[in-house]
Amino acid sequence: MSRPPVLSRRTLLRGVGALMALPLLDVMRPRVARAASPAPRRFAVFYTPCGIHMPKWTPKAVGADWALTPTLESLAPVKGDLLVLSGLNNLPGLPDGDGHHAAATAAFLSCVKARKTEGTNIRTGVSMDQVLARAVGKSTRFASLELGIDPGKGIGNCDSGYACPYANNIAWAGPSTPVPKETRPRAAFDRLFADFDSSATQEELAKRRAYGLSIIDTVRDDAKALEGRLGTTDRRKLDEYFTGVRELELRVNAMEGAGPSCGAVAPPEDTGDLRERTKAMLDLIVLAFQCDLTRTCTFMLGNARSQRVYSFLGLSGEHHAYSHHQKAQANYDALAKIDRWEVQQYAYLLQRLKGVQEEGGTLLDHSAVYFSSEIADGNMHEHKNLPILLAGRAGGAIAPGRHVRYEGLPLANLYISLLRMFGVPTNTFGDDGTGPLPGLDG
Repeated sequence: MSRPPVLSRRTLLRGVGALMALPLLDVMRPRVARAASPAPRRFAVFYTPCGIHMPKWTPKAVGADWALTPTLESLAPVKGDLLVLSGLNNLPGLPDGDGHHAAATAAFLSCVKARKTEGTNIRTGVSMDQVLARAVGKSTRFASLELGIDPGKGIGNCDSGYACPYANNIAWAGPSTPVPKETRPRAAFDRLFADFDSSATQEELAKRRAYGLSIIDTVRDDAKALEGRLGTTDRRKLDEYFTGVRELELRVNAMEGAGPSCGAVAPPEDTGDLRERTKAMLDLIVLAFQCDLTRTCTFMLGNARSQRVYSFLGLSGEHHAYSHHQKAQANYDALAKIDRWEVQQYAYLLQRLKGVQEEGGTLLDHSAVYFSSEIADGNMHEHKNLPILLAGRAGGAIAPGRHVRYEGLPLANLYISLLRMFGVPTNTFGDDGTGPLPGLDG
């Protein structure tokens, strides 16, 4: 019989009007459980809109000898942690008539054909991440975490007769219930790490606001008392965690112009810097996993049919317009720049996960981090041979460092395999799932 943990996994540090969650520490896990299961498995999704310029994406060689393509060059530091998967199709993403982006985004994680409607009678399928969250989310404070960059409309037509929820969400708790994403770094940070203590007095809350106290500052005394109960490894983990939270807090404050104040001020406006906001959101994913606040997270770099202008890349046109390239070299070049930048953000997330050590490996070793878009070539609106990356080892269930090519198998089969890795016994998923995808474990 395993000995009970010394410290509850739901222990919170208390400060001046605030509560702060802790990372997953060794003292929170029974001794026998530590040996049997080094760390929990996590799953993250990185969605990017408008497809990918496939000629500069797809490696020529398969197996372990594949070479990084121009679009994937930034993944060099984590190449050995990566699977490139080619030849998977998501045919349920095909629309009725036009509306490829919204229909395919609705089916991105559900693999269920969306009902074409501009009204409130939307219908698709439960997304794979939410199936997973129901199975593993009871062990964490948040069953799942949904983050993104662009807010979206909840009503109306967003793509050739397809309602806006289809274009703006990839997480679906039910066929007609999209799970809204948080697009404000400050709100996401506060939700995860800076809960206000309901028992705090108004004086305590006012003091924290007036002096612009960091969440770290408010819980410092409680943290010092805790350190005396921790071993060397746990003290290191706690220090790394506090450093990461504080650095992110400073960046979020800088984005919003927050800081010490002596009176009421108007809420600061978001700077709108896509690069800063993206990194802040990705850092939140890392810290949420490190803290074991959730084991399932989705991130949307943009909504379907994105009209973002990447001026910092020297571009003046909209992403969606470039994706309809009409075989023009100038459009190809623009798409290549956008694709490279998107992959760089994914590479940043992977390297941050790989930099966090825990028992039995790193956060990345114990995770499966999925990258894709709703379509392949944007001009053709291709729902076949989707651009897919899968990073991490999922606790030993995945053998990365390879390019694996399939011949038209359904994307749903990948989701079946991922669900089974997390202990969800299923042989079907979505409209066309036929069974587990072979080749992920070597």
